Amino acid sequence: MARIRTIKPEAFVSESLAAVSLTAERTFLGLLTQADDQGRHRDHAAIVAGQLWVLRPEHTPSDVETDLAQLSDAGLICRYTGPDDKRYLHIVTWHQHQKINRPSVSRLPGCPHHDARAGAAPSVTRVGVTESSPLPPGALREGTPAIREPAPNPGAEGESAGQNGFTPSSVRSHGGLPEPSVKPHCPDLGPKIMDLGSTPSGGASAPAPDTVSAQQLITEYVAACNHRPPGDFLGHLGRQVRKLLDEGVAPAHLRAALERHRAKGMHPSSLPSLVNEVMNATPNTPAVHRPWTNPTDVAAAYGDEL
Repeated sequence: MARIRTIKPEAFVSESLAAVSLTAERTFLGLLTQADDQGRHRDHAAIVAGQLWVLRPEHTPSDVETDLAQLSDAGLICRYTGPDDKRYLHIVTWHQHQKINRPSVSRLPGCPHHDARAGAAPSVTRVGVTESSPLPPGALREGTPAIREPAPNPGAEGESAGQNGFTPSSVRSHGGLPEPSVKPHCPDLGPKIMDLGSTPSGGASAPAPDTVSAQQLITEYVAACNHRPPGDFLGHLGRQVRKLLDEGVAPAHLRAALERHRAKGMHPSSLPSLVNEVMNATPNTPAVHRPWTNPTDVAAAYGDEL
């Protein structure tokens, strides 16, 4: 059933959400209310359309599938296949933005790319609740006697054990609760900026200097246009860019091909041909002028027609 969720003000200045269409953004915000307490949902366009677009019949399941493709290209959701061969999705930054009090165990399989253990629901300690759970040596529960034990890691040396009223952050400093196991990118999507509304600052969430994502190339493409192209067009073009990056095409070749594509106003499916043209086109060489000379063997040159 639907739940009350949190939408941060930064969502409306998010570069990731700005890269998708308005309908895709509405679908994303609607998924926040329909996903379970671990941020998971069935990856089925008809189901999503029935939950979020039931009073907007003009927005068909086919349109919802386009929305989901754009959200996946932008790194906002991750789509995967469960052990039952059914399709599922989860919201990538769920544990960063949704703090669920007493979350229920998910009935859907976990994401093999982001969850620490594929198919297992994350423990309640990952979302900051204070449920009772086993702690490793060196981390004491509130109210236990203050017994001095060796620190489990160099960063915990000198800390006093047995403090009452500690916070989750202090437990993490003693090696207690694990941080959410959210990786910065999906293997099939390339590096992504995970935090909604954040901008690259050179920190751990920024892409490496020598790597380029499909989202970054599409953002550059849109910035060079006089008017923003339609969302379906950008979604199709983004999928083409992602496939070419997965094939190992150099970002420099892709940028040159995208520049030609933008200048000519071509269909997104023509991008691979433009990439091939950029990579393998040979420069035009002027024809060499040869002065006319009479053949030495007239019969061989004209076939006895003279």
